[in-house]
Amino acid sequence: MPDIPKAQMDALLQGLPPERPVLIAGPTASGKSALALAIAEAQGGVIVNADASQVYAPLRIISARPSPEEEARAPHLLYGHLAEDAPYSTGHWLREVAPLLGGDQRVIITGGTGLYFSALTQGLAEIPATPVEVRAQGDEMALEDLLAGLDAETAAGLDQRNRARVQRAWEVWQATGRGLSDWQRDTGAPLLPLADCLPIVFDVERDWLNARIAQRFDLMLEQGALEEVAALRPRYDPSLPAHRAIGVPELIRHLDGDWPLHRAREAAVVATRRFAKRQRTWMRSKMADWQRVTPE
Repeated sequence: MPDIPKAQMDALLQGLPPERPVLIAGPTASGKSALALAIAEAQGGVIVNADASQVYAPLRIISARPSPEEEARAPHLLYGHLAEDAPYSTGHWLREVAPLLGGDQRVIITGGTGLYFSALTQGLAEIPATPVEVRAQGDEMALEDLLAGLDAETAAGLDQRNRARVQRAWEVWQATGRGLSDWQRDTGAPLLPLADCLPIVFDVERDWLNARIAQRFDLMLEQGALEEVAALRPRYDPSLPAHRAIGVPELIRHLDGDWPLHRAREAAVVATRRFAKRQRTWMRSKMADWQRVTPE
């Protein structure tokens, strides 16, 4: 069961029609998957992944995907269904989710990638695909150079420490001559407006979450995270989003003999905590209208 007080859990389920879609967002390690599974088991539904790292097949442990035992308890979709070098974006995810809506089974969409939820509930601009050569050029550039190549409006609206987001904005500018913020103003109608679903966001305290992050990474190591990363070491490519998942570069440093395991573990925990802080800040700003739950 999720770490949510029974009164909160009862309040969530009371009066919730079994056909109504549920969205569950929150920072990493907050308990989203457990809540999704609890709702699916109580009322039925298919659990749909909304986490950008959990789509890749080789990364079950290091990306904290649901276990095979958990997946057997309720239908799960869009988990581990891609090769590690497959291109994937918010647009790809939205196109995969679209046919799942309005079907026979209620969807319970859960994850920590805020842009997926924004695209789903607010719409997504139809930006042309980035040419391969533009992406390759961006891969070689430093973060500060990418930022310097953005229009002021787009740069002001970005998390400027998130390289993937900054590079994406730079690629859009280079490929189209229009800023990402300009494209976003042309956003179409959303697939799933908030009024048509139950949107839930985990609102958690920093210290509580930091402790869980450390505990979870230790559990990952016990479950075989190091062996999982070692298996992809022969084809490791730091330009691939899958191989940049938190924990992969840090454990690669250990496998290469650069760091002892305790240092790799600490670096991964620190990186996860920083990522979670950005998620919490983004969700408190962008998901102010969502129903909040506070686990214990």
